[in-house]
Amino acid sequence: MIIYNVTINIDHAVHDEWMKWMRETHIPEVMRSGMFTENRMLKVLGDEDSGGVTYSIQYTCKNMDDFQRYEKEFAPAFRNEYKNKFNDRFVAFRTLLEIVG
Repeated sequence: MIIYNVTINIDHAVHDEWMKWMRETHIPEVMRSGMFTENRMLKVLGDEDSGGVTYSIQYTCKNMDDFQRYEKEFAPAFRNEYKNKFNDRFVAFRTLLEIVG
């Protein structure tokens, strides 16, 4: 199993709007891609000096083929929508993890 982890620091000024959009729009759209079996959102603790609030959004997929298909067919549009909606109000980085135990 593969976990696609997106860590995002979101500006306090747009936090509530972002949270609503993530829960009601973005995460459901990512899940409708059919490439992931589950997701979860976690708040990063101890990051109060970052200028925003930091979250880890984790999506689980069955294998690397599903992840690569997501990256090719779906991710560019999602990232573009994200950038257009929140522009310079967030910082994100992505990590790919493999469950080994």
